[in-house]
Amino acid sequence: MTTIMTLTLVIVAIFVAMNLWTHKLTREGLKRVPQLGSITPVKGGSIHYVQKGDPSKQAIVMIHGLTGQLQHFTYALVDMLADDYHVIAVDRPGCGYSTRDSAELGRLPEQARMVQEFLDAKGIKDAVLVGHSLGGAVALAMALDHPEKTKALALLSPLTHKLPSSPQVFKPLEIRAEWLRSLIANTLAVPLAAKTAPYALGAVFDPEPAPADFLDRAGGALGLRPSAFITGSQDVVGVDGSIAAQVARYEELTVPGGILFGAQDAILSPDSHGDPMQQFGLTIERLEGTGHMILITAPDICAAFIRRVAEAARSEPAMA
Repeated sequence: MTTIMTLTLVIVAIFVAMNLWTHKLTREGLKRVPQLGSITPVKGGSIHYVQKGDPSKQAIVMIHGLTGQLQHFTYALVDMLADDYHVIAVDRPGCGYSTRDSAELGRLPEQARMVQEFLDAKGIKDAVLVGHSLGGAVALAMALDHPEKTKALALLSPLTHKLPSSPQVFKPLEIRAEWLRSLIANTLAVPLAAKTAPYALGAVFDPEPAPADFLDRAGGALGLRPSAFITGSQDVVGVDGSIAAQVARYEELTVPGGILFGAQDAILSPDSHGDPMQQFGLTIERLEGTGHMILITAPDICAAFIRRVAEAARSEPAMA
């Protein structure tokens, strides 16, 4: 009995220590990456966003990927496009400084609804949607559900089809029980993420190096919070359970646009997530020598691509 009690006390002490460490890292992350923009409530949560440029010009709405935040776009792309467009970058529901009320809202139709509800509240019509990675899947869901409100799609390394399995770097997020997500998020996840950050960034940016300022300028430090782990896990499970139904609807896609992929993307294959979308009217371009994070490693080329998509869509007649 004494041995069992001793082991129990040791385990409890470890979890308490990890929880305290988690809170410390969370405070540091919030300090390093403060809230940049404004927050608009929507059904099921709220959307944090930043905007730049003339509101009378074509709206470009940017949606980031898994475990990301809007700083992936404010890193460079927002400023590159703001002189000629009204650029809005959002934190997906539950990410960054946005919120969502339940795990079910991690499903693609719900994320799309929440972002579209935010755009409706702000009076944004005929937006060019720029979706990176998982944000690409959300943008496609918005285009399918609201084609009359979507001018064009400019997708960067998008998730478009069901994955046979999660990329290795995201495997720890495959947790379906909410209580277990919460337990891990508030004890083990954040300290482990802090320790393994160089490996994780290396895997996501491969074959390119991650920038030294990623944790600050690109908002990576916001990932060192329990809520970030919980949202990421909910996203992995929610998207896995909803993307097959979305793929079955691609024949309904009427919104024009294109896809830009890093040719050496180690997270999502251009062959699997880019080429198949050509049959549904989207063009596909590959950028040699680059990986998954082209919005940060090649922002000038991404900006030029977005401009081409937006200009091509300008000549398209508005949908009724």
